[in-house]
Amino acid sequence: MVPSNLKMSASMSTRSWRGSKAQIGAEPLPQSTKKTIALTGFMAVGKSVVGRRLARRLKRRFVDLDQTIEATEEMKIHEIFNRKGEAYFRKAEKRKLREILCQGGQVIATGGGAIMDEENLRLLKQRSWLICLTASPEVLLQRSGTRKERPLLEGDDRERRIKGLLGRREKSYAQAHVSIDTSYLSVDEAVEEIIAAIERLSGSKKLKMEDGRRKVPRGPRPSSG
Repeated sequence: MVPSNLKMSASMSTRSWRGSKAQIGAEPLPQSTKKTIALTGFMAVGKSVVGRRLARRLKRRFVDLDQTIEATEEMKIHEIFNRKGEAYFRKAEKRKLREILCQGGQVIATGGGAIMDEENLRLLKQRSWLICLTASPEVLLQRSGTRKERPLLEGDDRERRIKGLLGRREKSYAQAHVSIDTSYLSVDEAVEEIIAAIERLSGSKKLKMEDGRRKVPRGPRPSSG
């Protein structure tokens, strides 16, 4: 049995690892190990759970952008959408993101649509290592479950909505410094991929796990076909 602390969610596979899923962007990363690490990607991809684990490993402060907005607005994200609309939420998101990015050395989990705003994307790339976590539409559908807290997925055909949103956000997600497919990674494996990718691009070995744990072993590639 796989220990629960190695699972990203009940639906995340901890089977054989498919090989490295980190894809490096064309632009160099900021050359400081004190830079904030910002996670972007579609809803339910695992930004918050991976971000918390990454922050714990690196002994950094973790900030969940959506949770800070909820605290300021004193209501849940889906309630903001329902009562005040998406346009209001995006403005609140933009203000809070700018405020958070004034500080360095953090791990931030952004909302899935935050980088659709050009200014948000520019600030994230300038002030952080921007990491995009990805997963297949089928995996995202499993992880998103049937919760009503995801207003952009409301409706009968959730998979179609996921694919549509992914298509509209694809170019923005592709602007991240690094993209990592988490479809078949555990939380610890995703953390390792992030750390390894940043170390490769920054040319630094200073960004490392503070607790001295060894890297999670990876299984063999599955056979083709």
